[in-house]
Amino acid sequence: MGKFINLTSADGFVFPAYVAEPAGTPKAAVVVLQEIFGVNSHIRSVADGYAAAGYLAVAPATFHRVKPDVDLGYTEADMNAGFALKTAVEALPEPGVLQDVQAAINHAAQSTGGKVGIVGYCWGGLLTWRAAAGLSGLSAAVPYYGGGMTVGEEPARQPACPVMVHFGDQDHWIPMDTIETFKKAQPGVQVFVYEANHGFNCDQRGSYDEAAAKLAKERTLAFFAQHLT
Repeated sequence: MGKFINLTSADGFVFPAYVAEPAGTPKAAVVVLQEIFGVNSHIRSVADGYAAAGYLAVAPATFHRVKPDVDLGYTEADMNAGFALKTAVEALPEPGVLQDVQAAINHAAQSTGGKVGIVGYCWGGLLTWRAAAGLSGLSAAVPYYGGGMTVGEEPARQPACPVMVHFGDQDHWIPMDTIETFKKAQPGVQVFVYEANHGFNCDQRGSYDEAAAKLAKERTLAFFAQHLT
C-alpha cells in the first residue's frame, strides 16, 4: 500500500519517509513516529492501517540523521542497537530530529490540504509529545507509552493541540507514579492506562496485548475523527 519518498528539512537535510495512501481521497493526514527500531515492518503496517482508515499516513525515518536505512527486529541485540541510535539522535543539537518531524507534518498538510494528526510509539511517543508542544500545523496528537514524557521537564510542556495518551500499567520503563505525576501536570490531556506492558500495540513483540491494542486504536481513531475531519 505504501512507498518511500524523500523529504527535505528546513536545514536542507534529506531523509526518507514511508507514505501510505488511502483508496480514495484522504479525509486528513496522520504522521506516524517510529519506535527505536526504525521504520520497520511493524511501523509500515501501522501506517498502512491508518491509510486503510482513510488517512494519508507519513512515517519519517527519524534515525536517518545518525544512521540510514534502520530496520530492526525485537531481539536483545536489536534493542541495544536501537537504544544507541536513540541516544545519538537525542544528543543532536537543537532542534535535531524535530525539524524532520516538522517536514513530515508539512508534507502531510500540503498533500491533503487538510488537518494533520500525529501518533507515535515508545521513543516516537516522546517525540509526539514534544511535537504537540513545539511544532506547528498539528490538530491532534496521540503518544503511545512515550518513554521519558512522564519525568523531568517533559510533563511541564504545554501542548498546542488536543492530546490523548496511552500507557500500560505493567510498563517498567514508565512507572505508574510518574504517570500520575503527568496526569496532575496535564489535566487537559486525556490519559488512558491499560492492563498491559510497554509496547502493547506491537503485534511482533512478546508484550503485545490484543485487547489493549484494539481499544487504544478505537479511541485514537475516534479522537482523530473528532479533531481532524
